[in-house]
Amino acid sequence: MSQEPAGSAPAPATGTRPGLKERIVHRYRLLPLRSRLAVLTAVAVAVAVAASAAACWVVTRDRLTEQVDETLKRQGVAAEYVQDLAGRCNSPVPGNVQLRLPTPYTVQIVMSDGSVCTWWEKTRIPAEASDVDVAQGRSGEALHTTRAADGTEMRVITRPYRGPLIDASGHQVAVSIATPMDPVTQPLNQLALILLIVTGVGVLGAATAGLWVARAGLRPVDRLTEAVEHVARTEDLTIRIPVDGEDEIARLSRSFNSMTAALASSRDLQQQLIADAGHELRTPLTSLRTNIDLLVRSEQSGRQLPAGDKQALLSSVKAQMGELAALIGDLQELSRTPETGPGGAGSVPVVALHDIVDSALRRARLRGPTLDITAELDPWYVRAEPAALERAVVNLLDNAVKFSPEGGAIEVALRKGELRVRDHGPGIPEEELPHVFERFWRSPSARSLPGSGLGLSIVARTAYQAGGTVELRAAAGGGAEAVLNLPGAATPPPDLPEG
Repeated sequence: MSQEPAGSAPAPATGTRPGLKERIVHRYRLLPLRSRLAVLTAVAVAVAVAASAAACWVVTRDRLTEQVDETLKRQGVAAEYVQDLAGRCNSPVPGNVQLRLPTPYTVQIVMSDGSVCTWWEKTRIPAEASDVDVAQGRSGEALHTTRAADGTEMRVITRPYRGPLIDASGHQVAVSIATPMDPVTQPLNQLALILLIVTGVGVLGAATAGLWVARAGLRPVDRLTEAVEHVARTEDLTIRIPVDGEDEIARLSRSFNSMTAALASSRDLQQQLIADAGHELRTPLTSLRTNIDLLVRSEQSGRQLPAGDKQALLSSVKAQMGELAALIGDLQELSRTPETGPGGAGSVPVVALHDIVDSALRRARLRGPTLDITAELDPWYVRAEPAALERAVVNLLDNAVKFSPEGGAIEVALRKGELRVRDHGPGIPEEELPHVFERFWRSPSARSLPGSGLGLSIVARTAYQAGGTVELRAAAGGGAEAVLNLPGAATPPPDLPEG
């Protein structure tokens, strides 16, 4: 086992405590949106007011200082006063000598070595380097702020003395005139206090106003939030949000109302589809069960059905199974998700519509061998799912075959993307035309014919997915005409060979 050497530092902790900035950001993110808006408003106002207050304070300070400097520059000192001050330099308090001071300012002599000579009634002000430069003749004037020996802040101006006075080393001397900075600092302190109070009141008012504005502005968001929570809790899609104005909140409310309306419509359609599918499945299943029960009883009882009856029952069972298979296939087609891959429309292949129609025609001729089916097909290429498009064309032709009389005629034409299928059957009453593309809808006159009522719904769905339209209308002279329009081109793309 290895041992740590004596005196080694302990290993640092693996976890680090978040800093002050991270904790502030974390707490800020935990605040409600309206509180964050109020905080941001208060901070913005505080920064603006603080900047304005600071600028006001600096401008006032500079202006007051300029006034003090102008006053100092206008002051002068009598030569006899300077001579007498030099003679009594730093002397103790005289017993019976009283000198009349020329000004209420502090006057002192600055020597070339940095020493100063001050009257005994005034506090000594240490000389700075700029004052010594003036005494040594290297500068013409010095103006600065410093502190006296007792700590009083003073504004000092130093100038060369032109009279007959030299210091111990034989150099000329300088004279400093100083005044306390109280006329500057006291108004500045009062101004700072006023600005601080104004800033505090402004920030407090801005925070209050920001909170009020945030509450008023986010009230529609609150309604939207309550509506979403209500939908999530109760699955009630009938709720709507009042829309007022044209701002972003109004657009969001409209979008929410549109979304709930679409979801409610989708749910209603799903429920209707389930109900209709159950109803349509019940009829063939009931017949199928009845026929199978008859066959089973015949076998169990030992009493054989006549051959003709038995064959009729078996044919009925086969037909009903075929009807169930067709219905289930139609339901699967309606529920199938379009094959639009990651590339969107670009992943849907280009197919030759005329080839699909030609293939469907061969099937239609097999289903209606006594019908006269004619076709005129021009080349047309569309972007669509091949299986769905073939199913839609087959449904149109099967519908025409189903309603055509024995020996009737069906005309099929494809020109410039418009596919027309015209039959000479009983036609469709005008009042039934708006319902022909609804799921499971069947004309009362066609209830006895085979079919699920989903064929034309599949056609409409396929046309919509391909960017086209479909229409069913009464034909002149009797019968019905289906018109399917699909966008495309008469020539294939360069990468698609002509079929």
